[in-house]
Amino acid sequence: MHWIDLTIIVVYLFSMLGIGFYFLKKNKNPDDYYVGGRSLGSFHVGLSVVATDVGGGFSIGLGGLGFVMGLSGSWMLFTGLIGAWLSAIFLIPKIHKMENFKQLYTFPQVLQYFYNGKVAIAAGIISGIGYIGFTSSQILAGAKLASASFVDLNLNTALIIMGVIVVIYTVLGGIKAVIYTDTFQWIILMAGLIFIGIPVSYNAVGGYAEIVKIVPDGFLTLTNVKWQTLVNWGVTIIPIWFVGMTLYQRIFSCRTEKEAKKAWFTAGLFEYPVMAFMGVLLGMFSRVAADGGMFAYLGYESISSLDSEMGLPMLLRTVLPVGLMGLMMAAYFSAIMSTADSCLMAASGNFLTDIISIFFPKQRTSKHELRVSQILTLVLGTIAVLLASYMQNVLELMLYSYAFMVSGLFVPVVGALYWKRAAPAAAFFSMIAGGTTTITLIVANIKLPLDLDANIFGISVSAIVFIIGSLMSKQK
Repeated sequence: MHWIDLTIIVVYLFSMLGIGFYFLKKNKNPDDYYVGGRSLGSFHVGLSVVATDVGGGFSIGLGGLGFVMGLSGSWMLFTGLIGAWLSAIFLIPKIHKMENFKQLYTFPQVLQYFYNGKVAIAAGIISGIGYIGFTSSQILAGAKLASASFVDLNLNTALIIMGVIVVIYTVLGGIKAVIYTDTFQWIILMAGLIFIGIPVSYNAVGGYAEIVKIVPDGFLTLTNVKWQTLVNWGVTIIPIWFVGMTLYQRIFSCRTEKEAKKAWFTAGLFEYPVMAFMGVLLGMFSRVAADGGMFAYLGYESISSLDSEMGLPMLLRTVLPVGLMGLMMAAYFSAIMSTADSCLMAASGNFLTDIISIFFPKQRTSKHELRVSQILTLVLGTIAVLLASYMQNVLELMLYSYAFMVSGLFVPVVGALYWKRAAPAAAFFSMIAGGTTTITLIVANIKLPLDLDANIFGISVSAIVFIIGSLMSKQK
């Protein structure tokens, strides 16, 4: 990589650390650190929501989908549009009507309000573990991007570099640093894709005529996808909008209910069609480049030996001129970091507020509690980096983390909000049953009927346990 590109990337990364140091002085208490003083508007929160949800993992993951299935891969983010709008209509108004809304920091506290402390602890553990995994997926995405961009940089070294940067500025700045950098990072990514990545890549691979000639059948349609895949994506991703800790933190951060709903509607539109098609288009361009031999100089004579998620960064490395390469890499690094920091904040909030504070309820000063929050964020960030070193596929790690959280948490949330007969014991055991079912099926690698996702069976078990348990509790 040319020194000009490297300089651009380094300046960008140090600017992110600078934002973290700036907000280090602004944060006075956990209210500032975790929910931004509850004073943020729809513009910043909306861009932060979509940056967090789509971010780097889906950016790199969407590129991988475009590489293997073409435009039909865009349907994955259509589920994001549905999830965002459904939660704006059905979730946000319910949450804002809670009596203790202004005292809430985390998603499990919502369940504590409707059920009890045991349910909140179980939710905190499930959510915290899930978001550590999700943070790992984003750090892995950044490492893949970096190792594909810098020939002499191996994946493990890239993991350490990305992990250190993400963890440090998140530890220092808290949620305000996260949300304001998300806004900045998302604007950079959009501008980079629209004005640099897509047009330059399109011309470099030979334009429409070459794309039509090279891509496999079905790549230019929206029907090159199995119905099972659509169902799996929908059941895994839509419910996360009702149980995602990062999303609840942003609901708590908004000034008003109206601002929160506006942010969610905006985020949905950015997910689909905007980011969905930009991501898969670049992935498809990378497939054309790979089939056309453009990556031969990197040692990839054919696509059989190429990781589909590495195609996009390799394409950008190959076709972008000096200067633009640095800007585009900075754009993708920004997307990755915008999700990693949010997920790390979510995991930290879960473990501190929903687990540690319950078992160790000792009164502390605001300054001391803020310091504990930062230390905990550092520890969890280190764990996330170690986990990323054991995984290979970004999208797989993301969907595993999603599935674990959704299968355990979705049914109790819906029950709390919309079923008066919902019982605490039923909620607790449905969480355990749902999450355990999904993880067991995944780890055991059991072939499931119709190739459906393990998460579908986990949610089904959770629902059965919840309904039966609630009915039995009321009868007693």
